[in-house]
Amino acid sequence: MSTKTSSNVAVETKTARHRSPLRMAVRRFMNHRLAVIGAIVIIVLALVALLAPWIAPHDPNAIDLFATSKPPSAAHVLGTDETGRDILSRLIYGARVSLTVGLTAAISTGALGLVLGLLAGYYGGAVDSIIMRLTEIVLSFPSLILMILVVAVAGPSITIIVVVIALTHWPITCRIVRQETRILREQDFMVAGRAIGASNFLLMAKHVLPGVLSPLTVAVTLLAAEAVLLEAALSFLGLGVAPPEASWGGMLNAAQSLTTLSTKPWIWLPPGIAIAVVVLAINYVGDGLRDALDTRQAA
Repeated sequence: MSTKTSSNVAVETKTARHRSPLRMAVRRFMNHRLAVIGAIVIIVLALVALLAPWIAPHDPNAIDLFATSKPPSAAHVLGTDETGRDILSRLIYGARVSLTVGLTAAISTGALGLVLGLLAGYYGGAVDSIIMRLTEIVLSFPSLILMILVVAVAGPSITIIVVVIALTHWPITCRIVRQETRILREQDFMVAGRAIGASNFLLMAKHVLPGVLSPLTVAVTLLAAEAVLLEAALSFLGLGVAPPEASWGGMLNAAQSLTTLSTKPWIWLPPGIAIAVVVLAINYVGDGLRDALDTRQAA
């Protein structure tokens, strides 16, 4: 009898281990096929960006006046632009800019929104009022116009673009974190923690922070896709990374004329497709993370 009981306990322990929250979340994510495909696409593009100096067939900034606006050929797989630069090489190097801006801007925005959202949601009162009024002020300005103004004054660079995106989009993550924190603050375990004298910092770090990470992760993922689009928009307007550094938006900037649009599709199609693929991939990953981190979903 005792042997059978021990066997049952071992089976239950093994089952519980296999049904841990992390394993269940990974399983739910893997069941989301589009999210898995999106993750694979992002990983491949990240590797391409890291290995750009070794896999790019040409110098992305090398000008060849004897090969301007050439269609795809054996020498230039995706053709050349109006100054004779290789499209494929610039596309590969452009991945560095888009992924760097998307990742760093999303992390910066999430970190700023996390700190302010935790303070507003946990302390409430005057702290909450001040931070919420600040979010309303930031949200009252058209973000793209504000970004164009700041970048035009400060000068185009990846650092400036990341900082401006973070400063104009943190209210989104702040509100999400604030709402979740307000809910968690009133839970019994938080009341018990305060009753035994636990510090506010300890309560936020140990109990509130893990509770807000799931919605924050989804929001940050979707913000990464928006950051890629914003960088492309600024580069298209000539306010992105400084020339001659390659960026997908900057490559689209060279295809503004109707002649180029109608007769030279190899100049603008590759960067346009690359932007669309990255944004879709990030959005699919965000959808997968939303389902994976939703504890109401079945295993």
